[in-house]
Amino acid sequence: MNVRPTVRRLRKRAAALLLGLTLAGCATWRAPSDADVKPLREHEVSDTRRDVRVSATVLGSEDSKRLYGADVNATRVQPLWIEVHNGTSQALWLLRSGTDPDYFSPDEVAWSMHTTFGGSTNTRMDDYFRKLGFINPIAPGATQSGILFTNPDRGIKLVNIDLLASQTLIPFSLFLRVPEDTIDPALAQIPFPFPEAAIVDCPDLASLRAAIERLPCCATDATGTAQADPLNAVAVGQLNDIGAALVRRSYRRDARESDVVQRVFGREADFVMRKQAQAGAPSTWIRGWLAPIRFQGQLVYVAQVGRPVGGRFARRGETHPRLHQNIDEARNLLIQDLMYSGGLDKLGFAYGVGEASSAHPRATLDGASYYTDGLRAVVFFATRPRSLSDVDLLDWVPYLDRRDDLQSGATGDAHP
Repeated sequence: MNVRPTVRRLRKRAAALLLGLTLAGCATWRAPSDADVKPLREHEVSDTRRDVRVSATVLGSEDSKRLYGADVNATRVQPLWIEVHNGTSQALWLLRSGTDPDYFSPDEVAWSMHTTFGGSTNTRMDDYFRKLGFINPIAPGATQSGILFTNPDRGIKLVNIDLLASQTLIPFSLFLRVPEDTIDPALAQIPFPFPEAAIVDCPDLASLRAAIERLPCCATDATGTAQADPLNAVAVGQLNDIGAALVRRSYRRDARESDVVQRVFGREADFVMRKQAQAGAPSTWIRGWLAPIRFQGQLVYVAQVGRPVGGRFARRGETHPRLHQNIDEARNLLIQDLMYSGGLDKLGFAYGVGEASSAHPRATLDGASYYTDGLRAVVFFATRPRSLSDVDLLDWVPYLDRRDDLQSGATGDAHP
């Protein structure tokens, strides 16, 4: 049997296939002829501070197709258009990691859209994506705009814009609508509209502490009869400052089925955020409810802080993560995280959860158990930047005098 004709036919087919792939790779992308950003201005949100004006818009799929000739959003990247007008006498630098600690470079995003045999087309794509990126610095009196590739948010996106100059930082926080997406009902109710008569106004720290310690110890189920997870944290501040600090430490909104069953004040959590750990591993979560308390005009949120059993080694994509029994560790990890956020102003500890030892743990709705020293961390937020040495430690419950014992969960300092 003569196999040479067969081999030659196979080689010709392979060559034809290779040529087809090469030509297809070259033809899959072309730089758009019109990359006008004017349509983005229809939805821009702007703010002005200290002679600097910033504007921003989240790009939807149609925007990215028009500007990039491809649906960048389909790669699980959310392009963000930012414009800065610098009215100061100093050059400014946009700190990209302040907007998203895990932002994507133009080269990364362009590479994700390369074709195997793209050749020079891939190179042109790289150059084009770089060209549309935000380029530092912003000279005095100049206006600079460009795209920053961020991780996706739904409904509403909180955008931090940190502009660095010599010995100064000019921070902005903007709430932007995500196009082609519906508003998350849980986010739409922030801040929850308590009747004015139901709000306790606290003029000083002593009255605030008393109000915090009167809050319920735990969430409940929908009927209000069965205890759910403990309320072991309180956040005080403006929503922009609270959100900005959490975003800077890689916390993102991520509500799951297990969060819906937790109720405080008869409603689901106003927000649920999870810290994004390495390679998307599950990590610390925060469920927060606006409380009927106001401190010197600032909002007060009561929250649950926890981690799943297994921590970052837990199974990814778990819809019903089981609470790890050491909730104090999760609470303390959050505190230390926030200290590095640049937005923490004060820190104190108050009673309110109720102590439970590891020998006599408390149970939650799904049968998980936990132990705790019974304390709530109370964190006060301010507009960044704040350094570690700026954090004021309140002399409420002297937590720093206690032993950091991750095993017992009990301190021996019981409180009724």
